[in-house]
Amino acid sequence: MSPYEARWDDVGGRKVRSLTASNGDGTAPPVVLVPGLGALGYLIDTMLGCSVSGPAFLVDVPGFGHRRPRPCPPELPDIAALTVDWLRAVARRPVVLFGHSTGAQVALHVARSAPESVRSVVLAGPTFPPALREPKALLRAFMRNSRYEPQGLIPITWPYYLRGGPVALTRFVRSAQQDRPEEVIKSIGCPVTVIRGRHDAFSPAEWCRDLAGERVITAPGAHTFPFRRGGLTAALVASSRDGT
Repeated sequence: MSPYEARWDDVGGRKVRSLTASNGDGTAPPVVLVPGLGALGYLIDTMLGCSVSGPAFLVDVPGFGHRRPRPCPPELPDIAALTVDWLRAVARRPVVLFGHSTGAQVALHVARSAPESVRSVVLAGPTFPPALREPKALLRAFMRNSRYEPQGLIPITWPYYLRGGPVALTRFVRSAQQDRPEEVIKSIGCPVTVIRGRHDAFSPAEWCRDLAGERVITAPGAHTFPFRRGGLTAALVASSRDGT
């Protein structure tokens, strides 16, 4: 038996898929996870770790986890808008919103647009700092970061990227590069915590401090530090359930 289940919800006339698990008593606020570049697989064990103390959801946006039709275009503003609608239709109470990589950018927009739906925000490996908003710098960061990523990551993430396709992925990355998280975060009223991998070249330490000040936690690993560290990542998220 799978430790989690897949569900489909009607959100404003669109079918949105998510993975969910809950092994707690239901009193803790839900944790909702938004993946980077639409790849869910590397965050499943983090979702399961979060589910120990309450309900946890991993939202399949923009829909790379299944066949077409997708519930929204693969661009950051559309994904954020759909996530807001999903929270209102499915969660229906304030959540701890965890976003990784481009998912962190989505989380900021969601918290700004729907503050009533978000109790606290956890930005894991937030992208893109100003220095990485052009292709050559991004490629150099990719090469530096890749040296520290664990084996087994590619088989977990690439099925989602292949299902999404190069055109959609390019649209997604370009829309994220045009975003300005440093401006969006100024409008966030709830607690925000940043977690970054020690060797994360996409999310430099100085960038994270600029975003969250002293609320920055350094974890082992590189950009995809949650992969195979679900228990550790969930423990770091746990304090954000109460906004502490």
